[in-house]
Amino acid sequence: MTNATTTVTQEETAGQSQGRLILKRFVTNKASMVSLVLLVAIWVFAISAIGIGPIPGWWHHDYRTPSASIVEGGRPTVSLIPEWLGGAGIYLGEHPFGQNRIGVDYFAQTMRGVQNSFVVIVLLAGVATVLGTVIGAVAGYYRGWVDAVLMRMTDVFIVIPSIVVGAVVGAMTGGLGVQYLAIFLGLVAWMGIARLVRAEFLSLREREFVEAARVAGASDARIIFKHILPNAMGVVIVAASLIAAAAIILEASLSFLGYGILPPDTSLGLQVSQNQSAFATRPWLFWFPAFFIVVPALLINFIGDGLRDAFDPRQKRFSIRRTKELPENAEQRS
Repeated sequence: MTNATTTVTQEETAGQSQGRLILKRFVTNKASMVSLVLLVAIWVFAISAIGIGPIPGWWHHDYRTPSASIVEGGRPTVSLIPEWLGGAGIYLGEHPFGQNRIGVDYFAQTMRGVQNSFVVIVLLAGVATVLGTVIGAVAGYYRGWVDAVLMRMTDVFIVIPSIVVGAVVGAMTGGLGVQYLAIFLGLVAWMGIARLVRAEFLSLREREFVEAARVAGASDARIIFKHILPNAMGVVIVAASLIAAAAIILEASLSFLGYGILPPDTSLGLQVSQNQSAFATRPWLFWFPAFFIVVPALLINFIGDGLRDAFDPRQKRFSIRRTKELPENAEQRS
């Protein structure tokens, strides 16, 4: 049975590069693929709805301008209940997510909040990943006093609660725009990935291919970024997905406390904060922003789980059909 299993595995992986094997394992992870499709769909829907920059969207209300009147007391006009169940059928109405207390369309505001959340995800995770990877790689490769200095600096930052650091950064940059807020938050969110990359480099720097590159006369920079880093990309990518999921919660928390994105712009956390006094009378003002805070964070975590499994060669996906065929294949070969 062991020989048959080994033969089947070798036949399946023969002629395939490591990148193709990783992609194949990720694509076959149904939960991760569904999460990826839904995350992209949310992002595309939010951009197409209200547009981005000078490009207009298909939704006719603006997220900053109040409507001429408050329709149905500001309640959501959307209905997804079929008529045969006593509902109004599939109907969006003038304000499907309702209106806030001054009459601004809440659908447009929520879509703007989703856009800002995705900007924070990309910029914060990108800056933190690049900075943490470089610091962790240098510390793990050179060791000695370089490692000691960089890791002690990392320890100083990591013991400070992220919400406290974020509040200080948000107070200085929140009014400048979501881009500046995300970039500066990324500059103080690199510590976790730096420690993971350092541990990976400490292991990889002792491998034979690193010694061969060093004997061949390769520079330290080439060994770090051309030889070791590609072999540590699994750790980097998985850690980046975790940072991206945390970025949504961090931005929403800062905006809720008044240290993040400020009016006239808006964010999902700011919407919850502005309407917290109306929780008992107009709960829909919490439903929609909370939904678009929690769901993308969960989807990114599912994607991160799939990436972790794809980059881990010890993860084996068992096929019931293939397991049944193993005895037959073994008999044929014997």
